[in-house]
Amino acid sequence: MDLEKRVELISQVGEEIVTMDELRELLQAKRNPIAYDGFEPSGKIHIAQGLLRAININKMTRAGCRFKMLVADWHAWANNKMGGSLENIQTVGKYMIETWKACGMDLDKVEFIWASDLVKNEDYWKTVMQVSRHATLKRILRTVQIMGRKESEVLQASQIIYPCMQTADIFHLRADICQLGMDQRKVNMLARELGPKLGYWKPVVVSHHMLMGLETPTSSEKNKIERAIDLKMSKSKPDSAIFMTDSPEEVERKIIKAYCPERQVNENPVLEYCRYIVFEHGPLEVKRPQKFGGDTTFETYKELEKAYADGTLHPLDLKKAVAKRLNELLDPVRRHFEKNRNAKSILEAVSKLEVTR
Repeated sequence: MDLEKRVELISQVGEEIVTMDELRELLQAKRNPIAYDGFEPSGKIHIAQGLLRAININKMTRAGCRFKMLVADWHAWANNKMGGSLENIQTVGKYMIETWKACGMDLDKVEFIWASDLVKNEDYWKTVMQVSRHATLKRILRTVQIMGRKESEVLQASQIIYPCMQTADIFHLRADICQLGMDQRKVNMLARELGPKLGYWKPVVVSHHMLMGLETPTSSEKNKIERAIDLKMSKSKPDSAIFMTDSPEEVERKIIKAYCPERQVNENPVLEYCRYIVFEHGPLEVKRPQKFGGDTTFETYKELEKAYADGTLHPLDLKKAVAKRLNELLDPVRRHFEKNRNAKSILEAVSKLEVTR
C-alpha cells in the first residue's frame, strides 16, 4: 500500500491528528509502526468500545500498523472500578476480549497486553517516577478527564498515579502512535511533552471520535472537545448506549426512544451511528409504506444526511432501519456468548458483578 493510502486510512480514524507531518514522516520511516489503545475493564461494553473500536483498529492495521491493546486492569484498580477488586476487573477484561473476538476485529494483527504484566518490570516504575518528577500536580490534575473524572472532584491518591502510569505505558509498549479517544488527548499531549525530556520519543496522536449518547443533549458553551466528552455515551446511563450483548428488543427500544429531531443533522446520535458504524459495513436499507415514499436504499452517509435534512426521510423510518442494522451487526456477538462455553461463563460472571458492584 502506498504512503497516501496509508495516510488516508489513518485520517479516517483520527478526528484530530497531532501532527499530520509527523505521521507522514513516521509512515515513511517505518513500514509497521506500533499503535496502541488502552481500555479500563469496568463493566459491559457498548458499541463505541466494541464495533467502533474494531472499525478503527482494522483501518490502522490495514495501514500497516502493529496494534497493541492494553488491558488496563491496574489503571481500573487505581480508578476504583468494580468496587476496587482487581480480580473482578480482570474478569471484565477477559469478557471484553471475548467481545472483540466476535465483532469483526482482525485479531491476527492485534496483541493484547495486560497492565498487570507491565507493572512487573522495575523499569516501568522508574518511568512512572520520572513522569511524576517532571510534571507538576496541577499538570497531572488537568488530565483526570481520561479517567472520567473532573478536576473539582475529591480524588484518591491512586487516581493521581493513573496519568503517570498511562504516560509510561506509551513508552513501555514502544508505541509510535497513541490511537485513543478525544477524551484521552490531554495525557497523550503530556507524553509528547515529556517523551524527549525522558530520553524517549514524541508519539503521534491519532484521536478518534467519541459516539454521542442517545439521550437529549444539554446546552453548553464548552469548547469542542469538552462538549464531545459531555455528549458521549455512558455506562452509568444504560439508555444512553447500545451494549454489545443487548437483546434485539433492547436495541430497538433504545433506538426508537433516542433523541433524533426531524431534519436536524448536527448532534443527532442516530445519524452518528449511521456515519461511524452502519455505513462502515455497507448501505442502509430503509423499509417504509409506499405512501411515505416506499422502500429505499442509501449507498452513502452523505445521501442519507441530505434526505434527512430535507425531510424526505422521517426520524421513525430512520430509527427502525438503524435498529435492524445494528441488530444484524450484534448478532455474531450474541451467538458467541450463547454458544462458546468459556465466553458464556465469563459473561455470566460479569453480569453478576454488574448487579453487585
